[in-house]
Order: sequence, then C-alpha cells, then structure tokens
Amino acid sequence: MKIFKIAAATIVLAVSAVQASAQSALEDILSEGVLKVGTTGDWNPMTMRDVATNSYEGYDIDVMTELAKDLGVEVEFVATDWKTLVSGVTSGQYHITGSASVSPSRAKAAGYSDSYFSLVTVPLTLKENDGRFTDWDDLNQEGVSVAATLGTTQEAQVKDFFPDAEHRIVEAPARDFQEVLAGRADANITSNVEANQLVAQYDQLMIVPVVEGRAPTPVAMLLPQADQVWINYVNTWITLKEEQGFFDELGVKWQLLAE
Repeated sequence: MKIFKIAAATIVLAVSAVQASAQSALEDILSEGVLKVGTTGDWNPMTMRDVATNSYEGYDIDVMTELAKDLGVEVEFVATDWKTLVSGVTSGQYHITGSASVSPSRAKAAGYSDSYFSLVTVPLTLKENDGRFTDWDDLNQEGVSVAATLGTTQEAQVKDFFPDAEHRIVEAPARDFQEVLAGRADANITSNVEANQLVAQYDQLMIVPVVEGRAPTPVAMLLPQADQVWINYVNTWITLKEEQGFFDELGVKWQLLAE
C-alpha cells in the first residue's frame, strides 16, 4: 500500500509538472499584463528603431500595439536580430515576433501564425551601375559581389541565386545595402517592401530592373511551436482584423499597398 501511495504521488507530481510546463503564453500574457514582442528594428518600413530614444515605429509596431490593445495588456518590444530571432521565441525571451518570412528552416523550431501579406525578393545596386545589371543573370558572374544580412532569408537566397558570384554576408547591426553604398558590394538582395523604401531614402540606389521578383514568400509571426492555444488566438485575431480592413489600412499607411 505504501509503495502504491508513493507511485500515485509520483504520477500526480509528474502530471502537475507537465501541466505547468504546458501553460500557454496567452495565460502568461494575461496574468502579467505584458505582451513581449521580439523585433529587429532594422527592416524599413516594418520595424525601425530610433537609437536616440530607444523607440520603435513601423508596420509591425502598429500591428503588435493593436494586438496588445485587443488583449488588454501593455506591449514591450524586445530587441533582437535576425540570427537570434527564432531562438528568442523558442527560449521564451518574447511571446511572439514581428513579421518574418515563412521558411522551412524556421518552421523546424518555431511555430507560425497565419500569413497576412506576401513579398518577393529583388536586387538593389547603385544608379551608376544602370545598364551593367539589367536582370538576375547579370549578377551571377565571377567578379560580381552580392551582399546579404546574416540570419535573414536573403542569406540563403544569395547563395542559391548567385552561385558564381562572391557573397558578402554581413552581421547586424551592419546591413547589406550599406555594403553597396560603401562600394564593398555591387548589389544586395532584399524584399520589394524594403527596396522601395531604400531607393526613396538613398538617391544613389536603384532596383535592378529584373523581369520579375523571385521567391514569392508569405510573411507571418513566429510563436512557440507547441503552444497551440496561443497560435489559435493569434490566428483568430488575424482573421478578424483582415475582415475589418485593419491590415489593408496599415498597408496603405506604410506604403505596402497602393491607395
């Protein structure tokens, strides 16, 4: 009988431990009153960090502020970078991330929300290279260097798209387009969303007039992979906001969509 009681107690403790470890991030957010969001602060116009004030603005920032408001909690933006974006959400440093390209490698470790828009990859170069680079094949040449930022989707793409070119992989806070501006790379690749912002910001830059963008990719939020309660909540929220036109309005505001 004594052995039975010990065994039963052990089972109860084990079940309790499993239940405790299985508590959803949603419960933590509601009980603590804070939604922690991982964001890189270096993807214009999605997430941009003002170093002087340590504040953020952008499409993602508006999305997460609205999510926190609907949850009835405060939002806290946690600084991260692309190479640690996934590990930050899997280790519990934050409950969710801002927008991230959907990729099989990230999906091995983290969960994704439903997607709310898509992007394509395009190359950028200096205007002085107008006529030198007119399509993708012009960049895939010996003697041409193409930059990408470590940990981004473009890091893998640059190696796939341009096997014959030199690859310049830079680590945040450095950015790939800065390599082009400084003359250390002939081109970089990025999303069409960021490319449009960069050519408006830097008069020296142009989008290479490729026939079409490559790698159409849905964008979504990263969440803990096993936390289906939290994933379900976020997906329900996305569906409601899409029906209400929230994402369309933000797309126009941040020039992701035409008015």
